[in-house]
Amino acid sequence: MLGIDRSAARNTWTAAAVLLLLWLVYLVRSTLFIFVLALLFAYLLSPLVDLLDRFLPVSRTRTRTPALAMAYVIFVAMVVIAGVQIVPRVVEQATALKERFPKMVAVWEQSVPLPAESGTVSSIKAQVLDKLRTQVAARSNDLIGTLPEVGLRFLSVASDLIYVVIIPVLAFFFLKDGHQIREHILSLMDAGPRRALLDDLLADVNVLLAHYMRALVLLALSAFTAYSIFFAIIGVPYGILLAALASLLEFIPMVGPLAASLIIFLVAGLSGAPIVAILIFLVAYRMLQDYVVSPHLMGRGVELHPLLVLFGVFAGAELAGIAGTFLSVPVLALARIVYLHIRKERISAGVTTGAPAAR
Repeated sequence: MLGIDRSAARNTWTAAAVLLLLWLVYLVRSTLFIFVLALLFAYLLSPLVDLLDRFLPVSRTRTRTPALAMAYVIFVAMVVIAGVQIVPRVVEQATALKERFPKMVAVWEQSVPLPAESGTVSSIKAQVLDKLRTQVAARSNDLIGTLPEVGLRFLSVASDLIYVVIIPVLAFFFLKDGHQIREHILSLMDAGPRRALLDDLLADVNVLLAHYMRALVLLALSAFTAYSIFFAIIGVPYGILLAALASLLEFIPMVGPLAASLIIFLVAGLSGAPIVAILIFLVAYRMLQDYVVSPHLMGRGVELHPLLVLFGVFAGAELAGIAGTFLSVPVLALARIVYLHIRKERISAGVTTGAPAAR
């Protein structure tokens, strides 16, 4: 009719609908990020809720509300205790480091010898070393000087009402009605291969997010524990601050731990701490964390090539800042799961339709 191909028109409308959907997602990206944080928070509390639900008396209605309430009380108590014990010391050490760091850099500048200008080559070496020393001092001062401001900015964001109240409330509903939400999603499709595919996909996504969120928290806690204990044993100044920084940067894949190691090495070296011991510890801990602990905690859900992870981190940072770096790996892992399921369905469908008829 009118020379319009139905297949081409259908594909065009599908592409237009997808672009419109992406545009709408971009418009409500802030709201979606809050819901994603609430969903991840729900996955974080889910094991505790399930454990409490097993031991609490079971009512006829089989409600999870008592377990949810008790889990929230336990979580809030743990956060308050940790905040009272750790946050004041971190802020105090960050303020002290900001005040003392220029003097530490000045002492380091004076201690770095410059070669005697006996010739053209020595003169070039002197100029290069002098510029390098100046740049390191300036960048180091800028980096350390922003630590208290970053900490205060993080506290101000964390104290925002929408993060303190809305996210736990949304997580409560995810935990309480998660099974019903899953059933409603499945009910959108009729019984058949596509519904089975969606069921398997939701199951894999559930396992992926559960493993990823719990692994991140456990990796951050293990990093804080190991770093703080080691720094206390060898007497590294600002040990709690550096351990807390390394713990927070564990949430940024690959780039975060590397940045934390560089900052720790810089601060420890300028403060006179044993650099060789710290270097050995950082190398040994990263090998244990990255090749033993992290693969065991992550499980089989997150199997991404390091180049793809780096691309996701940098692309996420460019698109959405810190939120993009944090969500880059789970988004890529979700895309991988969807691709594998669709590919598996097409292969199975091709094998079924292409099988030769029995003679």
